[in-house]
Amino acid sequence: MAGETSESGETAAQGPKDPNGYDDGKVVWEPRWLDTGEKEAWTALVSLVLLLPGRLESPLQQEAGLTLFEYLALSHISEAPDRRLRMSELAYLANGSLSRLSNVVKRFEQRGWVERSPDPADGRYTLAALTDAGFAVVQAAAPTHLRAVRELVLDPLTADEQRALAEIAAKLRARPVDLA
Repeated sequence: MAGETSESGETAAQGPKDPNGYDDGKVVWEPRWLDTGEKEAWTALVSLVLLLPGRLESPLQQEAGLTLFEYLALSHISEAPDRRLRMSELAYLANGSLSRLSNVVKRFEQRGWVERSPDPADGRYTLAALTDAGFAVVQAAAPTHLRAVRELVLDPLTADEQRALAEIAAKLRARPVDLA
């Protein structure tokens, strides 16, 4: 109880007592506050995470009529073998939920950009396949997206910094997302 340390380094204290003196016996974890370096790293990361999607999406919206998520979904399908991907894998690659992706792919189908079909290897899965019209959309939007990626992310960094960024991002993404 009091004085215990969690795996994340937080310390335990007895839970609050109610005004009548009843001790609920719950352990309350006290936060491990950020030191100056940690706060600088966190603040820089969260600022970038909040700023970057809008800065990448704005030119895509203006020049190609696509959201960043839509572009990423189309782009990932275009890079897959036979321009086909399982919906679950595509949701992961595009950083969205399967539900969100299903709604977007439904709109793509209506525009003639994507066709969905059961996966012949395992009928429990659905494949999204890029049509020639969808591939043309990706080809037209790619220069806009690449220009923004280079300007905002890659060009300001050295090759070593780009590798370090990729390693850090992969390490953070590999962590479990269910922090509840």
